[in-house]
Amino acid sequence: MLKKKVLVIHGPNLNLLGERETGIYGRDALAGINEEIIIWAHDLNMECEARQSNSEGEIIDWLHAARGKFDGVIINAGAYTHYSVAIRDAIASIRIPCIEVHLTNIYAREEFRHHSVLAPVCVGQIAGFGKQSYLLALHGIKGLI
Repeated sequence: MLKKKVLVIHGPNLNLLGERETGIYGRDALAGINEEIIIWAHDLNMECEARQSNSEGEIIDWLHAARGKFDGVIINAGAYTHYSVAIRDAIASIRIPCIEVHLTNIYAREEFRHHSVLAPVCVGQIAGFGKQSYLLALHGIKGLI
């Protein structure tokens, strides 16, 4: 039986995890978080590829290219969550189950972070559990694919 494949996309500024605003985002660097995500996926009998970009266009290109290659997508679009209609439209167009993830509880932060333009086209949203948000998303996406 072929393993299901999941694409994890990290958006802008997540490459600075472990350095930026550690009181909010913690001290774990993205490379370490990605290693854990890949191990968790393996433990769930899934293959996982993790990518990070600060570029909206590159994220859209990755979403388009996911068709036929990945069974599910987990996306932490960072600030793009709150205003990128282009990423929202890409998620809607690919017809692959997508879970929106956030390290922090976006509803307990600044008012502008309370609205997600991605949520209506994602199958679910997980926020506020730090890096464990990705583990919860992997469990969720496994149940869907």
